[in-house]
Amino acid sequence: MQRRRVLQYGAAGAAALALMLGVGWWRVDGPAAPKPGGQRPASLSEMDFRLTDHEGNEVGPGTLVGRPTMVFFGFTYCPEICPTTLSDFSGWLEELGDQAAQMNVIFITVDPERDTVDAMAEYVSYFHPAIRGWTGPQDQIARAAEGFRVSYERVPTGDGDYTMNHTASVFLFDDTGRFVTTIDYHEPREFAVPKLRRVLSDDVKGAT
Repeated sequence: MQRRRVLQYGAAGAAALALMLGVGWWRVDGPAAPKPGGQRPASLSEMDFRLTDHEGNEVGPGTLVGRPTMVFFGFTYCPEICPTTLSDFSGWLEELGDQAAQMNVIFITVDPERDTVDAMAEYVSYFHPAIRGWTGPQDQIARAAEGFRVSYERVPTGDGDYTMNHTASVFLFDDTGRFVTTIDYHEPREFAVPKLRRVLSDDVKGAT
């Protein structure tokens, strides 16, 4: 009797797992896959800004066209959201394996006053080597944020210092530079990684 009960519990657990995975597929790759809402980022070919990567190279939206692209805005003094997101990036890229080399993975600062080229180089070195850090003048950061439809603001703190509030979404573009979808902050890996695989596949053409 006890063995039968254990088998019943095991079968129920397996059914629940199958249901969860099915719901995950429905939400990520199936008919209920989330569609970008609100203001959509412009296509990369419509943007116009000039920044510098963490190795001192001049970069801009045209640098990204030709490969699928993942972009996140943040800053190196960020206490939680940015290191958590870049750690998530690292885990996603590890799961993609060799496919990770086919993507542009970009971290753009919203705090160029403190995030110099050297500061960005040190910061991204703590994460997956595919991640590139971009910085530049305030006006060019603002132009980049406008193209991506990102908001950010400087917020004074009680000790005379400041922090930055900013959009926490990750933006995905296909290899033509067309916006595809977003990954939300703290989105589970079982949903995030399939989105990356979609943007890396030919099936993404024409998707939203």
